[in-house]
Amino acid sequence: MTLPSIAAAVVQWQASHGRNHLPWQQTRDPYRVWLSEIMLQQTQVSTVLGYYQRFLDAFPDVASLAAAPQDAVLALWSGLGYYSRARNLHKCAQTVMEQWGGAFPQTAEELATLPGIGRSTAGAISSFCFSERVPILDANVRRVLTRVLAFDADLAQSRNEKQLWEHAQQLCPTENLHEAMPRYTQGMMDLGASVCTSRKPTCLVCPLHSECRAARAGNPENYPVRTRKIKRSAESWWLLLAVDAQRRVWLQKRPQAGIWAGLYSPPVFEDYAALQSHAQAAWPQDGTRSWQDLPGFLHVLTHKDLHLHPVLVPVDQAHAALVSEADESCWADAAAWAELGLPAPIRKLLDAELACTPAA
Repeated sequence: MTLPSIAAAVVQWQASHGRNHLPWQQTRDPYRVWLSEIMLQQTQVSTVLGYYQRFLDAFPDVASLAAAPQDAVLALWSGLGYYSRARNLHKCAQTVMEQWGGAFPQTAEELATLPGIGRSTAGAISSFCFSERVPILDANVRRVLTRVLAFDADLAQSRNEKQLWEHAQQLCPTENLHEAMPRYTQGMMDLGASVCTSRKPTCLVCPLHSECRAARAGNPENYPVRTRKIKRSAESWWLLLAVDAQRRVWLQKRPQAGIWAGLYSPPVFEDYAALQSHAQAAWPQDGTRSWQDLPGFLHVLTHKDLHLHPVLVPVDQAHAALVSEADESCWADAAAWAELGLPAPIRKLLDAELACTPAA
């Protein structure tokens, strides 16, 4: 099978067996395709579907997204995780409006200059929307290509990653690009997601089975090769849930860098003693007898395990008024925190615990 026929096989397979029902597949509007591509980074399709439509309902075009406050964008993103994507999404929309007159550039090279758009995402947008003959190399496509080619060079090394990009470029369709490029790009994604899976790939139903070198060798699960592994770490965070007589919780905006950057959260401390000291200084009380240690829980991030320990501290109204004007901090009731950008575990905690919290 020649390189063009490999592309043709993927295109044909995608038409009859691939995913063709997703909402972002029914358009060549770069705004909608871009939004879907950013949301789909490290997030499953089933999760993205609801967020995608809610986002479009709020921000139907790039101009409305660019004009929105960042907090409104983060609030709609809450629960998708990897919040830097939302911040870059907002910055990208503003850049498109300011530097490109509200129209996305039409080449992968130019798209890759925009905030939050890497080479693979740029290739997807330009392939889907403008039929440009450029490859993508997300995790699914990387797995398909390394297996078909038995590409065993270590992708932790940039020169090997560059070589795989070159192979990916060669495999792209060469004819009827208007129709073939979007379907080929989607087909490679679909193969990686449903057939050429990381474990127990179903090789016999793969349209590239006869030409897949890894399948012939019987070792597809050996690919791709990457020696550098993610180093996990763990932290314990103590969360101060200060609740006033109106059942509002005190929330602070996190710094613009680091975990939960730019989101609202109860104040975070490295240990119970630091939390206690801060709470007593901000809201002086006779003692801590009314404080309640809520059940701790684990929140798993890509590189880190967060052990979260919430402490509920009732605050009387007089003391609450003394600190309610702090910059980028606020008292928020259930209606208010629904409109704020909150990390998913914090939103779940507030919904579960504070709705039934007795008044202070």
